[in-house]
Amino acid sequence: MISRNLDTAREAFKNRDVQASKRAHYAAPENHTQEHGQYIKSVIYGGLDGIITTFAVVAGVAGASLSSGIVLILGFANLFADGLSMAIGDYLSTKAENEYNAAERQREEWEVDNYPEGEKQELVELYFDKGIDKNDAKTMVDIIAKNKKAWVDIMMVEELGIIEANESPLKNAVATFLSFAVFGFVPLLAFVLARLLPHMSGLAFFAASTMTGLTLFTLGALKVRITQRPWLLSGLEMLLVGGLAAAAAYGIGALLAGLA
Repeated sequence: MISRNLDTAREAFKNRDVQASKRAHYAAPENHTQEHGQYIKSVIYGGLDGIITTFAVVAGVAGASLSSGIVLILGFANLFADGLSMAIGDYLSTKAENEYNAAERQREEWEVDNYPEGEKQELVELYFDKGIDKNDAKTMVDIIAKNKKAWVDIMMVEELGIIEANESPLKNAVATFLSFAVFGFVPLLAFVLARLLPHMSGLAFFAASTMTGLTLFTLGALKVRITQRPWLLSGLEMLLVGGLAAAAAYGIGALLAGLA
């Protein structure tokens, strides 16, 4: 377990606070094996894709001046079809990555067992290329080689650039689909309410645009959990990207309205 609190260390770095950085090394360590943080990426990017693509459909239909019924039909079709497509893609890519990592680990373990001197020399050269004195590198490698698991772990990172996460393909897929569906429903909510409350029908697109904009900004701000960028800039960037996609869809819908 890492002997410092990484959240505290990141905050200290962001503020360039040397004293806080020192305190982070003596703070209570975190348990980095907890699953709750593993799927943040799937949730955030699934949600962003869901809300942007669904609102693009809504904007395109609104631009063509079609009925709210058409908005709901196309919106929900996109919500489930595209959501399932994303989830399946996430499942297959995570599964393939895990299988590749496992195969490379097996190869490294086999090479360590059958030709340890060659593996030692590779690691010495890797450290030497980083600027470490060759004698020091040999000493380091001799120490590392006493622990096979540590040796293989280091070879995976240093030689192959592989950092094993061992994420669950199924859980990644479920997180992606649920996030896509939940956030993708936001642009449709106003049109669902308009069907139940007919006096809202004239405001449906405006309400959908407002709710989508607020949600996009919030998701963009939450993305800083991954990117470590300023939350305001990240939120505005995502709002701009979503707005451009919606504007393009609305324009195409208006341009092709005569075909409906």
